[in-house]
Amino acid sequence: MIQQETMVDIADNSGVKAALCIKVLGRGGARKGKYTRPAATVGDVICVAIKKSLPSCQLDDKKVHKCVIIRTKSAIKRVDGSYVRFDSNAAVMIDADGNPIGTRIFGAVARELREKNYMKIVSLASEVV
Repeated sequence: MIQQETMVDIADNSGVKAALCIKVLGRGGARKGKYTRPAATVGDVICVAIKKSLPSCQLDDKKVHKCVIIRTKSAIKRVDGSYVRFDSNAAVMIDADGNPIGTRIFGAVARELREKNYMKIVSLASEVV
């Protein structure tokens, strides 16, 4: 689960290495009537601020960018009853249309991205778990 103020690794070649989640888009709290923080899981879009990048990065450090989550440390329960868990929280930078900015994706991605119609990210990934 990714929530506000969570650091995520960026797993593409856009030049960004690490980013800070500043807003989870499209997710309300978990329960009605109680205040809960919205939390993002695999396939959700978040707004991030760039914290660490390469000098050759074409993205502006002072602007807010969008990412899609591809890996989480928190376990994801699947329909068949199995769980999937990764070693780190990772995301991919996307543009306004939802296409990845980078041309390569490093590491494995979860199969849930296929259900959320991020087929371009799935096709660029080296492994789908």
